[in-house]
Formats: sequence, structure tokens, C-alpha cells
Amino acid sequence: MNRNPEVDNYLEKLSHPLNAEIQRVREIILNADQRMEETIKWSAPTFMYKGNMASYFIKAKKHVSLMFHKGALIGDDSGLLQGDGKEARTAKFDGMEEIENRKGDLEVVVRKWIQLQDNK
Repeated sequence: MNRNPEVDNYLEKLSHPLNAEIQRVREIILNADQRMEETIKWSAPTFMYKGNMASYFIKAKKHVSLMFHKGALIGDDSGLLQGDGKEARTAKFDGMEEIENRKGDLEVVVRKWIQLQDNK
């Protein structure tokens, strides 16, 4: 897993009420494919592979929210990615149970992103 110490430090200082859930989503994304990386961009943890895949909307306090910058391109059949914008999609998790229930869907989305980037 490509954990970035900068992201570790950011999350340690954050004191977010859903820290365990944020960490679990992070773990799932980074473990979905060893090529996935993370950094801090736009004042939030951001996941990348040959471009920005998704960033946390860290101000959300009642759920874990990720914005997939070009989520419309991913072709998510599971319904995990929500929205009808030209490019962006969001994924929201209300708690640990939902995160675990949607783990497979999130892994598929990450792998589809990587495949999309590799096919460019």
C-alpha cells in the first residue's frame, strides 16, 4: 500500500469525527491496486493514478464523501458514484457498515479508473 506520510500527518491533525471511516476508505482504495497513490491537494487527501482520481470532501461531518473528479468516465454500474454533472461524481458512505458493504464496488471503481488511465 502506497501510504503517504504527508497524508498520515494531515489525518492525525484533522480530529475528524469519522476518522476511522476515512481511514478505512483510504485503506480500501490504496489496497485495490498497488499503483494507486495519495497526496494532499486542494487541502484534502487526494488519490491518484496517472491523474487525479478522487479527493475527500473533508468538511462533511456526517458521512465520508469523495469527489471523483472525472467520475463520469469510469462507468460505474453499481450506483456507488452519484451525480449527473458533466465530469464529477461523488461517493458517500454513512458509516463503517456501509463502507464494508460497498467495499467491492469501491474496489471496482478504482480498478476501472486505472484501466481507463492505462488505455489512454
